[in-house]
Amino acid sequence: MDIALLAVAAVWGGATGLLVPRAAYRFAVEPEEPWRTACPAGHVLTGPFGGWFGPARCAACGPRVPAPVPYGGEDGTPATPPGGGGVPYAPRALAPLVTALACLALAAATGARPELAGWLLLAPVAVLLATVDRRVHRLPDPLTLPLAAGAVLLLGGAALLPGHAGSWTSGLLGGAALGGFYLLLFLINPNGMGFGDVKLALTLGVALGWYGWAVLLLGGFAGFLFGAVYGLGLVVLRRAGRKTGIPFGPFMIAGALTGVLLGALAA
Repeated sequence: MDIALLAVAAVWGGATGLLVPRAAYRFAVEPEEPWRTACPAGHVLTGPFGGWFGPARCAACGPRVPAPVPYGGEDGTPATPPGGGGVPYAPRALAPLVTALACLALAAATGARPELAGWLLLAPVAVLLATVDRRVHRLPDPLTLPLAAGAVLLLGGAALLPGHAGSWTSGLLGGAALGGFYLLLFLINPNGMGFGDVKLALTLGVALGWYGWAVLLLGGFAGFLFGAVYGLGLVVLRRAGRKTGIPFGPFMIAGALTGVLLGALAA
């Protein structure tokens, strides 16, 4: 196992993961609301690419902000925690850790094959999508659609290089199959499946299909299994009812990651 490759993957994951909290904060809004342009204290977010890239907290706030909680109430206005006091509005620890671990696992399973570059580029965006969906039950088009295009192009490029262990054609068919399956679920029960999940399924299907139909079925099933276990746990703990909606994107992504890791190991 190439230790240098693992180290580079982990550093890449940690570095890109540091950019997730700010982007997630800006994207985590209700439908029809504009993306956030300022921190909860009202300071305009500045930095590269119109302020999308930058530290988790704006420079004017420092490590803590005066009172608002991370994402406010249902009407989008900042809420004040009981007892007052400052709270971090964009926690920094979890996203870099998850992204670093995901990239490390992908590098360990894939090795120095061409498709690893695609996995490492797609992973931070997938973590960002999971973070946004967990917060507001939404998968924004500016993330899902470029991610799908990126998966097709990156794996298409990998397929042109020697040493790859997958099939681009199989990936395209996998994206169509998984996307079509989720579209069918959406048409049958629009209240139980969001259209953002359908668009995310296109990307995940391409990634899983790269390693074949068995991996596609495994990764797709794993997403439903993870979501069902989480939902059942909430019901058992009486934190949700049987009809309570849960963000399904994170479980779809976790299932796809499981499938890709197993597919890479078996390839």
